Amino acid sequence: MCIFLMTEFFHSCTTNERKREIEELLNNFAQQSGAWRHCLFFLSNTRNEYVMMYSLTVFENLVNKMWIGVASQDKMEIRSCLPKLLMAQHKAVPYFIRNKLCKVIVDIGRQDWPMFYHDFFTNTLQLIQSPALAPLGLVMLKTTSEELACPREDLSVARKDELRKLLLEQVPTVLGLLTGILETYWDKHSIIASTPPPSPTSGEMELLGNLFQGSQYSKLLCQPMATLDNESHQLCCLVLECLAHLFSWIPLSTSITPTLLASIFHFARFGCDLRTKLNPGTMPPTSNGGGRNGQQSEGNKVDRARLGVLAMTCVNELVSKNCVPVDFEEYLLRMFQQTFFLLQRLTRENNAHTVKSRLQELDESYLEKFTDFLRLFVSVHLRRIESSPQFPIVEFLALLFKYTFNQPNHEGYFACLDIWSVFLDFLTTKIKSRLADRESVLNRYKDALVLLLREVLNRIQFRYNQAQLEELDDETLDDDQQTEWQRYLRQSLEVVAKVMELLPSHAFSTLFPVLQENLDVYMGLQQFIVTTGTSRRLNISAENDCRRLHCSLRDLSSLLQAVGRLAEYFIGEIFAARFTDALAVVERLVEVTCYGSQTSLYDLETAVPSVLKPDLIDVHAQALAALQAYSHWLAQFYSEVHSQNQSQFINLITSAIDASSPLITAKVPEKLLLSACHLMVSITSTVRPVFLVTLPAVQNIFNLITTENQTRRLPQEAHMLVCRALSNMLLLPWPNLPENEQQWQTRSSNHASLLAALTREYRTLRGTVNITPRQPDLNNKKCVAMLAFFLTLFQALRVQMGVAFTGQIIHTFLSMFTREQLAASILQEGSAGCRVVQKFLKILQVVVQEPGQAFKPFLPNILSLCMEQVYPVVAERSSPDIKAEMFELLYQILHQNWRYFFKTSVLTSVQRGAPEDTMENEAQFTAAMQAFGQSFLQPDIHIFKQNLSYLESLNSKHKLYHRKLFRTSMLLHFINVLLQVLLHKSHDLLQEEITVAIYNMASVDFDAFYSAFMPEFLNGCQGVDSSQRTVLARNFKLERDLPSFTQSVQRLVNDLRYYRLCNSSLPTGTIKL
Repeated sequence: MCIFLMTEFFHSCTTNERKREIEELLNNFAQQSGAWRHCLFFLSNTRNEYVMMYSLTVFENLVNKMWIGVASQDKMEIRSCLPKLLMAQHKAVPYFIRNKLCKVIVDIGRQDWPMFYHDFFTNTLQLIQSPALAPLGLVMLKTTSEELACPREDLSVARKDELRKLLLEQVPTVLGLLTGILETYWDKHSIIASTPPPSPTSGEMELLGNLFQGSQYSKLLCQPMATLDNESHQLCCLVLECLAHLFSWIPLSTSITPTLLASIFHFARFGCDLRTKLNPGTMPPTSNGGGRNGQQSEGNKVDRARLGVLAMTCVNELVSKNCVPVDFEEYLLRMFQQTFFLLQRLTRENNAHTVKSRLQELDESYLEKFTDFLRLFVSVHLRRIESSPQFPIVEFLALLFKYTFNQPNHEGYFACLDIWSVFLDFLTTKIKSRLADRESVLNRYKDALVLLLREVLNRIQFRYNQAQLEELDDETLDDDQQTEWQRYLRQSLEVVAKVMELLPSHAFSTLFPVLQENLDVYMGLQQFIVTTGTSRRLNISAENDCRRLHCSLRDLSSLLQAVGRLAEYFIGEIFAARFTDALAVVERLVEVTCYGSQTSLYDLETAVPSVLKPDLIDVHAQALAALQAYSHWLAQFYSEVHSQNQSQFINLITSAIDASSPLITAKVPEKLLLSACHLMVSITSTVRPVFLVTLPAVQNIFNLITTENQTRRLPQEAHMLVCRALSNMLLLPWPNLPENEQQWQTRSSNHASLLAALTREYRTLRGTVNITPRQPDLNNKKCVAMLAFFLTLFQALRVQMGVAFTGQIIHTFLSMFTREQLAASILQEGSAGCRVVQKFLKILQVVVQEPGQAFKPFLPNILSLCMEQVYPVVAERSSPDIKAEMFELLYQILHQNWRYFFKTSVLTSVQRGAPEDTMENEAQFTAAMQAFGQSFLQPDIHIFKQNLSYLESLNSKHKLYHRKLFRTSMLLHFINVLLQVLLHKSHDLLQEEITVAIYNMASVDFDAFYSAFMPEFLNGCQGVDSSQRTVLARNFKLERDLPSFTQSVQRLVNDLRYYRLCNSSLPTGTIKL
């Protein structure tokens, strides 16, 4: 019957309704007490895969959810029958059936070993030691490691600890067996080469001699590669998979012997073998079996690379551990030495292969694993190994250099650049902490850093790397809002900047000549400009010349970004020492920006307009951006040496403004326009020279902005930036001048004129528009724009507006937002009305944050709007946007206006034993706290996280949890809610934050928490009996430090869930002892 039902269920003609009926029948059958006997019969007598999988699922459910209620005799029978079934059928059934059966047996061991299933692990070890059954034993071992070492929460913490302890006791035996298998199969299949392998070059021998000292490593280098048949290959893959999982949880210890490490590295060599890359169309084997019994068909090629990948996975699991016992450090050094033999092998050149072609032919997964190893080594262990005389760090960097710059794809190169960044950070930190021998440390690495800088710079230039750079996508944005090309350039420039910090003079002397060379090409374009009538054309049309110009312009753009990125290394304490270099850079940047603006290269007709025109625009924009990056240097120049070089400074600033001002027009491409505007903002906010406002170019910009001509109006972003620059000139103080020379009267008058001109059209609306009083439609884009305007007004000018005017605006808005309109707007999520409410709540946030008493009279009405109009609408709905703003408003009210609720005197705060705070507006405070508490019962994790952080902030700043009202009537309710959230796993991503909050609340009165709250909480817990409550209470230790308290909470949650699971799976009427 079961066979027919399963066949019908999976038949293509079966309807969904019939499938639901069959599913219900099968579920009902699985719940019957004796169902497992029928399933055992099915497993023994059928070859239908669907029936076998269903039967095993019934067993799995029985063991994991109902095992505690199964009779002892039945358990014994199941423990006896299933292993026999596995032994009898493991070769005949599909691999996924075999694996499922192994997991069910392991699940039984998870429950009963060693008390009731004492031979569980012994049987697995015996299987591994039997040549014919070793693959089956290894599958059992891997499954055991997966299910027992890191079990799910359907076990108590005590049982989890017991299992881990039992497994750790078996680790030396297991590792010994696995080491024996690897050694046996390697020795068995090693080839005695008829001709010796080709000898390394003398340079390689010298390097290898440094890397490897001693006969053990010489043997490793000289031993020929083993040739494994399919069966041996599968077995070794299984061993390495087991080791990888074991290494993921066992601690580093001497149980991981040098012999085991050497065996793993034997197999890691397979990844370096050019013969191992899988041919297209060849199916990779899997240790769990890609076909029956895990065997490949005879026609398939053995995937030797998989052995290398698995071996490197084992190595990476070991290297990823930061906690290294002293007695394991020598093993770690040996492991690094052996891995760097592999690195040398990967980067070896010979007549047949270059390094790059060799890496291209290797398996991608192997290279990824190897790069992961290098990252882990540099980030976690370099500080341990770097000073060891047995580890040649400089030679390692030489190998890493070859490995980095021969990567076959961009992702591999990015990953290697990250490794170099980590190394440079390490080196910078080391030098800063050892100022005495700074030069000796630097000299040790100088050659490597010089090579790295030169090569990274070459890699960002089309002149040297055109083929690869043209492959990069410069259109599609990733999650970080940057293109592949931008990411490539950014990561490269970060490495350049880190080298600049270590070797400033050398980095500058390397970069600046290359920049000059490309600038000469750009500056020489003027001679090719041909003017005919009103059109201007670049007279370069030959295809080869256009291509060369394109490459040169792209390189110049990248180098300008590099020069801008290095600006921070010319300021501060080293300003004077590097003044000459920085001055040369800034003068050149000013020259090139003036040249670009005067010749208007962005406006030329070109032979290839889709390519060259964007290039010319980009170079000009990047030159302006690079000059902007030096605004802090210009500010320091103005402050420190302006008096000695006054004319030089004035010329630089005047030229920079002259370069920017012609570009501030609507006719200029937006990219160039915005770069000019940003440069203006930086000069006016950072440098702030006193003469700036008198420059003719600045006067022209004033006239442009204040004119009424709509046809000349700038795009909105550019218009805003220019207005900001003009305001900066008039409002920010001039450096190096006393207060009485700031000319505030004149500047104030000029600023008033600027504002009058900017708001002219807005102010004329009052006299021209006939507005009849009526209730506005909130669901209107004009309302959104109006509220956005007032939000900006409040953020910038709330103090200057005065209390009366502010009160009038707030009163007007409050009267606009009737309860009905608010409800209608909020319910339409994403609508204009919803955005209006958001903006208004933001305005109120600004108002309540204002210090002093001026705006305090508005608090009652604002609280009333929040709690009586907005909150009732959003309380039981998702409304994430409105909720986020409303709760932030509540938080700001509480945080900024704490004395509105708690009248704390200075005397009370300093006197111990002083009377409690005087509480005011208690009802509103209670309502706000209830709103916060209610939000923790809802599924929105973002609101939950936000509100939890608000409560924690109020506690850290105002001792919220210690206040009498909160402590006596709210504290335990909040703890209860947070514990229930942990129990229901509804917000598991916030486990740590929730536990810390519980601790902070409990720490207000630990005695009350342990003596009153915990017994009451446990008594109220459903689904557990009295004896289980006693165990839970006993295991919840009376800890007062955060780490121990956290462990107790985690144990309580885990065990409570486990007990509920056990109790829910017991048959009806079961008597619990």
